[in-house]
Amino acid sequence: MPHILVVDDEEDIRSLLTGFFRKHGHEVSVATNGETLFATLEQHAIDLVILDVMLQGEDGFSLCRQLRATSKIPVIMLTAVDDHVDRVVGLEIGADDYLVKPFDARELLARVKAVLRRTTQMDAVAIGTPTRPVLSFAGWRLDIARRELRSADNTLTILSSGEFDLLLVFAEHPQRVLTRDQLLDLARGSAREVYDRSIDVQVARLRRKLDMDTDAESVIRTVRGGGYMFTPLVRRG
Repeated sequence: MPHILVVDDEEDIRSLLTGFFRKHGHEVSVATNGETLFATLEQHAIDLVILDVMLQGEDGFSLCRQLRATSKIPVIMLTAVDDHVDRVVGLEIGADDYLVKPFDARELLARVKAVLRRTTQMDAVAIGTPTRPVLSFAGWRLDIARRELRSADNTLTILSSGEFDLLLVFAEHPQRVLTRDQLLDLARGSAREVYDRSIDVQVARLRRKLDMDTDAESVIRTVRGGGYMFTPLVRRG
């Protein structure tokens, strides 16, 4: 039973989502601010956080940034403002999805299921190679089963589920030009809302984490008019 944490300072929203997700087989906890959010994370094994942007006190963007610095827990952000900039900011700081209020609870449920499906080990192994679930490239090791990225000195680099899925697609298709549409289909699946700009945001974040040598060519090269290419050689196992 997946455990969802709903973080919203509106009692009506908390009550609605609690009843709805419990009806559909989820365990639900609630929080109203950053303090209760992190207290709940210490007390429970949370599988996914639904996080409102417009919270009293510290806002959802700040809380998402803190979460992503130390955790791989998937985050879906809710906002009352249908603003392109807000959506890009949410994706840049590590949110896995973004939904505008008012929303259909069934759509949110579908997105929650999609994000959880992508973060399960079964899904990760199915995307990769079950018998040799580690990909090595440019001094990095991508463990598909554990969904972990480690450097040559074994330091763990935190990736959101979206970043991990995109990097896995690149590593499974090295030295080949992939269009944004191909990346969306391979990393997120056709059931997810198509949003081309999210690919550019995820690529920018991956570059900041992977390009340790600023003088070397980026591991992800932009191909004008084409898309992106993952440049390193990739070894399995």
